[in-house]
Amino acid sequence: MASPDYQQRADACLQDLVTRLDGFDPDELEADLAGGVLKIAFADGRNCIVNRQAAAEQIWMAEGATAWHFAFDPAQQSWQDTKGRGELRQVLGGVLTRRLGRDVRL
Repeated sequence: MASPDYQQRADACLQDLVTRLDGFDPDELEADLAGGVLKIAFADGRNCIVNRQAAAEQIWMAEGATAWHFAFDPAQQSWQDTKGRGELRQVLGGVLTRRLGRDVRL
């Protein structure tokens, strides 16, 4: 069972992301958060999924054939990719930049 700290941090992160994504034009993307799963649907029908993985105490993200696993780093107070590929908001911003064809920073 995941620690209460993990649940609180993960839920706060996902809620923050959906709040930021709700400001996007619905013609670009739609974001829906339910049951710890954030689904980002793009206009072309493709999706990006960001979800809690309580057993691992991580947040996982998948887009196309690529997946990332993020663990909370207390020193940086942020969700960092376990393979050193960056912070969650930065990585998701990069995905959105590529998918939408414009610079996106979260």
